[in-house]
Parts: sequence; structure tokens; C-alpha cells
Amino acid sequence: MKPRMLLLIGVLAAALGVFYLLAAPEAPRALTPEPESASAPLPSRRRVTDITFLYSTEKRAWVEAALADFQRTHPHVRVTLVGQGSLEAAQAILEGREKPTVWSPADSAELRMLAADWATDASHGPLFATQGDAVPHPLVITPLVFVGWQDRMDVLRKADGGAALSWKTLQRAVASDRGWPAVGGPPEWGFVKLGHTDPTKSNSGLQALLSATLEYLGRRSSVKEADLLDPGYQAWLQGLERGVTRFEPSTGTFMTDLVRYGPSRYDLALVYESLAIAQLGNAQGRWGPLRVDYPPVTLWSDHPAAVLQADWVTPEQREAALEWVAFLRSPAVQARALAFGFRPADPSVPLRTPDADNPFTRLAAQGIRVDVPPAADVPDASVLRTLLELWTRMGVGR
Repeated sequence: MKPRMLLLIGVLAAALGVFYLLAAPEAPRALTPEPESASAPLPSRRRVTDITFLYSTEKRAWVEAALADFQRTHPHVRVTLVGQGSLEAAQAILEGREKPTVWSPADSAELRMLAADWATDASHGPLFATQGDAVPHPLVITPLVFVGWQDRMDVLRKADGGAALSWKTLQRAVASDRGWPAVGGPPEWGFVKLGHTDPTKSNSGLQALLSATLEYLGRRSSVKEADLLDPGYQAWLQGLERGVTRFEPSTGTFMTDLVRYGPSRYDLALVYESLAIAQLGNAQGRWGPLRVDYPPVTLWSDHPAAVLQADWVTPEQREAALEWVAFLRSPAVQARALAFGFRPADPSVPLRTPDADNPFTRLAAQGIRVDVPPAADVPDASVLRTLLELWTRMGVGR
């Protein structure tokens, strides 16, 4: 064969070989992943962290609405809600029946009482942080108020000289065996039926006792154990508690029952302003108008959120809990609290707004006020425990 022909055959064979290699299917790659570069993006899916939020039930509607928004933007945190009366929840934590990641009672007084009880066990460290980003902060605030049926409240205010309702006038009405006629009401109303929650289970019940005690003593602060041991005061308080026909464990349930059953069960009650706002409209089509009045001194509930430092809370849960608390304290979520009758804890969020649905302007005719009477100082935990012990010894809750 001629050399020129051999060269041509060689060129054709090489071309066919290249064509074969390009057309052949790609060999399978090794399954060993390639190392990520330092600038590689983070994975789109994060591990889900479960936390439990134990909270006082009167803020249920606001918390549930906030959680729906939180879960859409924070899918890596799964929050389980557990609603329970504040003092009942504190006892459950102390006994180990509840092990929340975050606890939000109605008031900081419950945090102080539980912290004091927790510290009696030498093996326990502090239950709540005292510095840093995990220090308990208020979520929303609301004062304790009287709420009652308009005609009943008018009679009581008239008996008080037309001013705001006082505990002393209410005690006189409740303690009298003459019932409503003792303060100028009609006999068909029967005895004066007062309502408040069980003070050993619910913060609003404890606040009701404290509010009455402060007025009896004529003070806004400096209540001591000796004041509670005075026989005259004890007789006065027992006369007041005669008019409480039942003691519910939760303020939310209690306020609903007031509207559900009307004046056949309660003439007036002590509840949080937020709950009164939520239910004022519901009463109109059932039993008539409700009226709100403010006690002579104001007791605030600040609804703190505390991330627990207990051994059942992992570092991952702590971080997830702080995200949840920060979300609740964000300006947008704080502003939404107005629609649920709460006053935002964030002072930068205005209480007076041009919104026609703002309850603090819309319900002014039914007694809701922006400005409230001077605030009282909550006594030490030891004084509150003595007050609860006195109430228990009186036997009115049995």
C-alpha cells in the first residue's frame, strides 16, 4: 500500500475515535461529594427546634395570632402553646409537672415568687437570667378594672357620691344581709354578687385582694405582714369575700362566663382591662351594656416573658426561645396588641391612634380610659404569700 494511502487511513481512524468518545454516554461519577468552598451558601433547610410557651390565658387571642405569623417566617422554630393560670403554672413548674422553655405569667410578681421558691433548693441555680439578652421583659401591659352591668354600676357610684367606684362602698354592699337595698338598689336584684378569680391560681384574683387591701389601708405601697394580721382588716376582707359566689382558675374563662350568664351570676367583677375590652361588645346583644370603672389605685399586669435556665432547656431551645420573644416584642406585633385590648409594653408604640377601631377611643363611653389612677407598688413576695395564706384560712374558696 502506498504511503499516502496509509496516512489517509490513519487520519480517518483518528477522527472516528474522537467521534466515538464524544458520542459515548458519560461514565457515572463518584458519589463522594466535592468539598464546599468557603463562600458556599448555607443550606436552605435548618433543623427544627421545638419549644414550649407556657402563658396566662387572658392573652390567648393575641399570642395565637402572633404565632401564626411567626411560624410563617420562622419555620425552623416550632412553638407549642400551653395556657394556664399564672399562680397555678408557677406551682406546676416548681413541682416539675410543667417544663416550659418560656414562661409568661400575667405579672412579674409571679416571677419573683417562683424564683424565691425555686431558690430554696440548694441544688438549683437561678431559674431566670438577671442580666444579658435573656432577662425577662414585659410583652404587653393591662390594669385591673371593675366591670359590671351598667344599672348596677350606676347604683354603686351613686352610693359613693357619684365618684368612681370604691372598694369601701362595694364591701358595704356585699357584706350587708339586706343586699342591694343597702346601697339604694331594688330588692329584686337580691344580694350583691361580686366576682374574681381564685387568688391561689390566678393573678387577677391575687390583685383583687391586694387592690382591696390597699384601699382599706389608705396606701399605695408599704404593705407589711403586720397589716394583714390586724383583726379589723381580716373581718372587713371576709365580709367582702362573702359576696364572691365562685372562684374560677382563669380570668379569661371568668370574663366569658360573666357575659354568658349575665347578672344572674355576677353583678360586677374584677378583671383585666384587656378582657373587658374584648367582651364589651358581646354583652350588648345579651344582657345590656357593661360599664368599666378603675379602682382608686392601679395595679398593672406586665406579662413578662422569661426564658428558663432549667436543666431541661437546651442551648438550641434557648436561642429559639429568644427569637420567639423578640418577635412578640417587635413593634408590628406590639401594635397589633391594641386590637386585642392590650397596651403595648414598647413605649415607642402609640396608644392613641387615628384608627377608628382603636378600643381606647372607641369604647370611651363605656368607661375605657387612656389615663388611669396612680399606680401601686406590689409588696414583697413574703407579704403576698401571707395574703394568700390569710385568704385560704378564711375558707371562702371552699
